[in-house]
Amino acid sequence: MKKTSIFRKSVAALVLASLVTGCSDDFLTPEPLSFFEPTNTFSKEEGLQAALAMCDRHLRVNYIWYNDRSNDNPLGSEYLFSDYMVYGKTDNANGLRNIVAQTTPNGAGDDGGFIHGGYWGEAYGGIKYANGVISNITNVVGLDEAIRDEYLGRAYFHRAYRYYNLIFEFGDVPLVTRVLTAPKQNFYSTKKEAIIKKMIEDLEFAVEKVPVQAETKYYGMVNKEACKHLLIKFYLADNRFEDAERLATDLIEHSNLALMREPFGTNTVSGGEAQGEPQTWQVTRNVIWDLHRPENKIGSFNTECILGLPNLSDQSFVRYQSNRIFGPFWNDGGGKTPDNEQAILNLSRKNADYDVTLDWIRVLGRGIATYRPTYYAQHSMWVVNGVEDTQDLRHNSEVGNWVNMTDLTYNNKKSTYHGQHLRLEKEGAQRNEKGTYDIADILYPDTIRSWFDFPYYKYYTFDAVDEANENATAFNGVSKGGNGNLYLFRLAETYLLRAEARLYQGRPGDAAEDLNELRRRAQCSQFYTTCNIGDIMDERGRELYMEEMRHAEMVRVSMILANTGIADEWGNTYDPETWDKQEGTDLSGGSYWYQRMIHHSFYNQGEIQSGNRTFNYIIGKHNLYWPIPQGQIDANKTGKLKQNFGYNGYDPSVKVWDNWQDAVADESVAG
Repeated sequence: MKKTSIFRKSVAALVLASLVTGCSDDFLTPEPLSFFEPTNTFSKEEGLQAALAMCDRHLRVNYIWYNDRSNDNPLGSEYLFSDYMVYGKTDNANGLRNIVAQTTPNGAGDDGGFIHGGYWGEAYGGIKYANGVISNITNVVGLDEAIRDEYLGRAYFHRAYRYYNLIFEFGDVPLVTRVLTAPKQNFYSTKKEAIIKKMIEDLEFAVEKVPVQAETKYYGMVNKEACKHLLIKFYLADNRFEDAERLATDLIEHSNLALMREPFGTNTVSGGEAQGEPQTWQVTRNVIWDLHRPENKIGSFNTECILGLPNLSDQSFVRYQSNRIFGPFWNDGGGKTPDNEQAILNLSRKNADYDVTLDWIRVLGRGIATYRPTYYAQHSMWVVNGVEDTQDLRHNSEVGNWVNMTDLTYNNKKSTYHGQHLRLEKEGAQRNEKGTYDIADILYPDTIRSWFDFPYYKYYTFDAVDEANENATAFNGVSKGGNGNLYLFRLAETYLLRAEARLYQGRPGDAAEDLNELRRRAQCSQFYTTCNIGDIMDERGRELYMEEMRHAEMVRVSMILANTGIADEWGNTYDPETWDKQEGTDLSGGSYWYQRMIHHSFYNQGEIQSGNRTFNYIIGKHNLYWPIPQGQIDANKTGKLKQNFGYNGYDPSVKVWDNWQDAVADESVAG
């Protein structure tokens, strides 16, 4: 069956005429929760199609990956609350480093900072589009029952996906299941456990009614496999581990899905691809490189993609500046050669000193490191059996998938080191008593922003606009004329979810085998014979870095460990009554999320010197959940949303719905 993209221009305008915009131009300005909408758009099937098209588009435009901002994006902000990344722009004193002080109900952060109000607004915007279908589907006359159920199932998926992230980012939140026919300002929060049960009920319907991927009309449409995958996550969150394993096994073994194990699709090379094989950085073709080329993510040839997010140049394209936002500031003027010249120059192809063999701008893009990876993401995450596995294709610089800063070469012709590899320390420098080098002995002093290793196959995207301009010195990432397709779900994550389900049932050996399945595909040298939850979280990082909402997943696992009493990798167990209600920045206590943060990130480790500046990264145990935006609380004039523990306005006596049926019944109570 020939398929095209989901984004049908002929119907998208219908929704825009009648729905209050949820995918706002300004990511910083969420709508009040008390929205209400007219229903005349949904008298025809085209209105349902348009609403679901907006749901699909909304996933990639603002909610996860894109917001068309040049210096940050939603996923990067989410990663500041994970073990993956910290804020990296050392020239911005207002960047989000002190999470405790800067993350408040009134909002915080500057360029690259945490924009929790934006996450809230975008999530409820997506819920609104889904509810438009759910509430009005019976208004469409003559709609076949099976087709009606397909639309309903897809809308349930979209709503459930937004709530999945909402409850693990914000905790207890309002449950909204219908289009409101009048303004409502008397909402109350609903316990996350109750929302989980409602989403399970909806997704079980969707699994029955939504067609398999092979029978969908467009790539990017929600399919049965995606509904199953999301349902597995909710089963885990509800401690239904046998159900989660059963459904994961069904998806792995009884669908048309399979891991990609050999090179496939379009052989897209790295920087300078319009010129053919690049002369600066060579990638030896391999399955991991091919798996993460946008051209190869969506199509029948990719049997691993469960649900992709199309982002093509001629169909509602949105740029994604991954090279700029996540890459190191490698052309930092403070970075020096051993003979004290600037280490790497950013040279256009028109520059007289340009050398095609040292053309780092087209390979890496001009990174500004708004978000920089932790040492864990660069090194310790890759350790298995005490060995940092650099044979792993996901961590392999020999094939070109991974870039170490020492792989780069000096391109300044004024230096006698021209063409030689970068080095961090000066010749003859000795490590101090801390095992590090003194700043005076470092050639790249701003080590936070300008010196870190990274997965090139995840960061690099081709910039078609700058490639066509020989004067260009940016190469920020996917631009008009390029391909920016993304994954929402891949089968690799299904293996990881099944590993969790098996571990929670006391079968660490079976869980280890699921991890090894991914490691065999990545041609690793090290494998597991048994595993713990830390091993699973590490393997998630190796496979899903720059794909998953890491903070949300860390909180989900934290809740499961607390509710089951299962120990983490350090032997800690957590109290279900207190795991999410602790404060402080000391190194003991808190949740599993907090323990991973202090073991694997920069937070609460004291001052860090980078160049001539000193930074202190601080996070609190209560930052497990983000604060409910104060504007949403204030707009809810006759009700009361529950603020999260540890934030200004927290009140444990505030009413919270403890079952979803009461919350749904209350939606019809105006106020």
